Amino acid sequence: MALASRTVTYIAAYLALAGFLPAAVFADAHEHHEDKIPEGSVVSPDPLDTILWLHIGGMITAFGVIFPFGMVLGIVRNRWHVPTQVMGTVIAILAWFLGHNHKGRQFAPNIHASFASTLMSMLMIQVGIGIYLKFHIERGIHGKVRQKVVLVHGLLGKAMPVVAWVQMLFGGITALGFCRGSHTGNCLAHFIMGSSFIAYGIIMTLMAMVGQAWLRRTGKSQEFWDSLVIAAWGVVNTFTEHRWGQKWEHNDIQHTSMGIVWWATGLLGLWLSRGNNGQPRRNVIPGIVIILTGYAMSAHAQHNPLATMVHTVFGYTLMAAGLARIIEICFVLHDKPTMEEMSSWQYLPPYLLFAAGFIFQAANEEQIALVSSIGIDHVSYILVLYSLASLMFLFTNMLIGLYMKNPPPPLKRPVGGEVTRPNGHARPAEVADDVQQFELEGLISDSEDEQTPRRHHH
Repeated sequence: MALASRTVTYIAAYLALAGFLPAAVFADAHEHHEDKIPEGSVVSPDPLDTILWLHIGGMITAFGVIFPFGMVLGIVRNRWHVPTQVMGTVIAILAWFLGHNHKGRQFAPNIHASFASTLMSMLMIQVGIGIYLKFHIERGIHGKVRQKVVLVHGLLGKAMPVVAWVQMLFGGITALGFCRGSHTGNCLAHFIMGSSFIAYGIIMTLMAMVGQAWLRRTGKSQEFWDSLVIAAWGVVNTFTEHRWGQKWEHNDIQHTSMGIVWWATGLLGLWLSRGNNGQPRRNVIPGIVIILTGYAMSAHAQHNPLATMVHTVFGYTLMAAGLARIIEICFVLHDKPTMEEMSSWQYLPPYLLFAAGFIFQAANEEQIALVSSIGIDHVSYILVLYSLASLMFLFTNMLIGLYMKNPPPPLKRPVGGEVTRPNGHARPAEVADDVQQFELEGLISDSEDEQTPRRHHH
């Protein structure tokens, strides 16, 4: 009876939210005034008012904190998945309306406003799918499409944190009036590459903590995939950093040469990732690429003294990450895929990649000019960026820890009565198999989970 009551409550909440969402996405809540924006500017000189700060805080809370937790709870089929996502959706809708009813600073048409409909439409689709799954309609054609709907739900759920990260970056540059005109290219380079370093740190942490079973199924070492991405990225950089047919500038030569070394060393890393017997093999080439990139960026010529120091620290941080990765593979793991318990040293390379990513994003020319005009020195600036990296790395480890402490129930158990630890080692069958870590079937509702008997831990 309690289960039925709770299910009805969740469905009602979802239906109520679904009624709000079309209005939240498509309604023109108010006209964006631009009468206070000076000629030649894209934002007015007014400060951000309280309502806009509430919008920012609400969106960060919903899309940056609550939904990622809800995503992990969905993967492990935890009963708190639906309530968590409902709470996040309520906050997101309220914050959306606040963003369309603020006073204070005015903004010219911008990418943050344009991209908002994409993010909110994804949320609306997720809510609609959640309602459909909650009804458990499995007869007739529904039985055939339900699994595909679950897959779509999982894909959107995993894509939403990435899309939300992009939208939050758009929000930051819009609030400050950055990345317009001739500054667009510089912004793209810093935010894309900075985000890539953070993403690499996240993937490195995932692989070390819960990804070994997936690597075994692919039959490749992590350095194979790292080298593949490095080589592909290098090819793109080689042919996009210079406008062909025009005169070569100093930065063009430097950036293009970095692209060449990436694809060249990436190909080498791919070759060395395969042992003589065809088995996956560890290698240090990705670490060497990180060191070379850090060396190049530490000596990157800048016109602003603050920019020079920030780029130098960024380069040193990146070189430290590459060196730490080489030490990890050669002297901590001794070329093995993993250890029974994760070493404290293994947290260092991804943490430094997080820090390098935040530093490089914050080193774009407009942001450096703003910080320099305020009078903040590079030491204070770097300490703040390392603090942000620490919080982001903490949050990443919290999400992974939540997954590891709430493993999904196994789809099937091997005859030997043992399944796999999140790090790839065997452990008793009462703990779920790690092979479901990336399975999209995990993103289903809690009532479906309650129909599946689970073992009790003693």
